[in-house]
Amino acid sequence: MKKITLWLLLVALIAPLARAQETAAQQQIDKLSGQIQDLTDTIAVQRQQIAALEKEINDLRDKVSTPPPVNDSASHAELKALAEQVQEVDRKRREDSDMIAKQIENLVKATAMTPPPPPRSRTTSTPPPEETADANVPSKGYEYEVKQGDTLGRIVKAYRDKGVKVSFSQIKAANPKMNPDVLIPGKKIFIPDANAK
Repeated sequence: MKKITLWLLLVALIAPLARAQETAAQQQIDKLSGQIQDLTDTIAVQRQQIAALEKEINDLRDKVSTPPPVNDSASHAELKALAEQVQEVDRKRREDSDMIAKQIENLVKATAMTPPPPPRSRTTSTPPPEETADANVPSKGYEYEVKQGDTLGRIVKAYRDKGVKVSFSQIKAANPKMNPDVLIPGKKIFIPDANAK
């Protein structure tokens, strides 16, 4: 009888520990999911920019490779200007590639940081006056002050964990002057709440 009691006591002590470990693992998975979504959105934007640059390069190549009309020829200065444009497009492509690499590095570093504090209730029902919100974005929500190391994905995840239904695109639409790739610590942004629409 003592053995059974001892086993029941042991099971009662181990069960909360297992639940705590499971909760911690789920929180880490949720955090990583938000960061992966943030990275996926950033990569999609970068791909669009790269596609536009590639189109511009191809257009410039077509201009260079198209023979001039018989009685019209390009001057040396025009060819030099065209070559400089091609070099500029290529430079922008390299900068975009470097920026993607830095964002991935920042995302990896961000996994070790703590999530932003819980949302504070906003006293007004309209977005900040310096930014005009999209008509599809809820007018009620929260004001959030960006902290060092914050990413838009982490902020979305933190508010979702608090029960606020908000998406990456809704925050971008509610803050049109904000660059989602470079959040400035101390800057206040509007977090719309779809539940309050």
